[in-house]
Amino acid sequence: MASLRDIKTRITSTKKTSQITKAMEMVSASKLNRAETNAKAFVPYMEKIQEVVASIALGSKDVTHPMLVSRPVKKTGYLVITSDRGLAGAYNSSILRLVSNKIKERHSSKDEYVIIAVGRMGRDYFLHRGMNVALDIVGLPDQPSFSDIKDIANKAVSFFSEGMYDELYMYYNHFVSAIQQDVTEKKVLPLTDIATSSSQKLTAYEFEPAAEDIMEVLLPQYAESLIYGALLDGKASEHAARMSAMKTATDNAKELIDTLTLQYNRARQAAITQEITEIVGGVAALE
Repeated sequence: MASLRDIKTRITSTKKTSQITKAMEMVSASKLNRAETNAKAFVPYMEKIQEVVASIALGSKDVTHPMLVSRPVKKTGYLVITSDRGLAGAYNSSILRLVSNKIKERHSSKDEYVIIAVGRMGRDYFLHRGMNVALDIVGLPDQPSFSDIKDIANKAVSFFSEGMYDELYMYYNHFVSAIQQDVTEKKVLPLTDIATSSSQKLTAYEFEPAAEDIMEVLLPQYAESLIYGALLDGKASEHAARMSAMKTATDNAKELIDTLTLQYNRARQAAITQEITEIVGGVAALE
């Protein structure tokens, strides 16, 4: 049985841990409010640019662009969005598990795919397993701006245009609520389903300059915006997952403190009873 000093030490250390997890929960809750606002504010822009691109693609039958055309798949790109830090429950593990399973199902050699890792957890996971990581970015702020990921988004689109891979899939956690984040797979390139993914009624536009010139500029921007929108969604999910994980840790710490306190009181009472018994036995012996 543990001594009173050992139990007291565990109670003290658990209380300190509980204070840390409670502080982290409050910080994550504060960050979540801003991240959720940023993610929701980006939705109208995404819907509008998607509507414009779909209108051009469907309204101009003679307009073609390499990003709209499927080609034989010899190599696949995977853009994986994870966090730079842990302590976020199953936020990272659920994404990495899905990507690993998809790669095992689709490919027999690492020459058949390439990975673009956003976040230190994903980068370290893939590098540790010897998987083909072509590009990575770490150290993104909790409230990222487009300029923070413009370079990697531009390269991800350029790799497709240059033929490094023939299709690009993106994996991230979609924010539903503070207690629900869904792992999402989205095909970014080629943009073959852009018309079906546009839920709004298409509007007729007059283009100046020609539609081909607009598509040449707008399609890469649209693909980059898909990546940025997923990153904002992922950041909101990350803060929500960390807030939930820290709340659970705090609750568990409180339960452990209650259990240890009860154990401490019982041990203390047993020690006092033992001392009284010894005193009474000593007095009886003297008589």
